Amino acid sequence: MKQPFRQRGASSLSILIIVLFFASLLTLVIKLGPAYLDDYTVQGALEGLDGEEGLSRMTPADVRRLITKRLSVNNVDGFNAKDIKVEKDGETVIISLEYEVRSHVAYNVDAVMNFSHFYELTGK
Repeated sequence: MKQPFRQRGASSLSILIIVLFFASLLTLVIKLGPAYLDDYTVQGALEGLDGEEGLSRMTPADVRRLITKRLSVNNVDGFNAKDIKVEKDGETVIISLEYEVRSHVAYNVDAVMNFSHFYELTGK
C-alpha cells in the first residue's frame, strides 16, 4: 500500500513573491488612482454643462472660466485652462480637452496618463 503524499503549504519564497506582487499593485493604485478620480470629476463637470442656462450665449472665454470654476471647487488642478478648447457652432458649444498627468511611481519610474474628452453641448 502506498503512502499518500504529505501536504505542503506555501513556501517562504512563494509567500514573499505574492506579498511583493500585491504591494506593488497597491502602490500603483495609490499613485495612479487620484488622477483617474480627478478625470472622473472633469467628466462630471463637463457633462453638467449640458443644458446650462445661457451656455449658447456665452463667449468661449466665459465657458472656459465656468469650467475652471467648477473644477477649482472640486480641487482638480491637473491641467492648464489653456488645454480646454471651446468652439461655438450656432447654438452648440463644442468642448474638447486633452491633457496628460505624470505621476512619480518609484525612483526613476514615472507613469504618464493621457486623457481626452470631447463634448457637444447645447444650452437653454
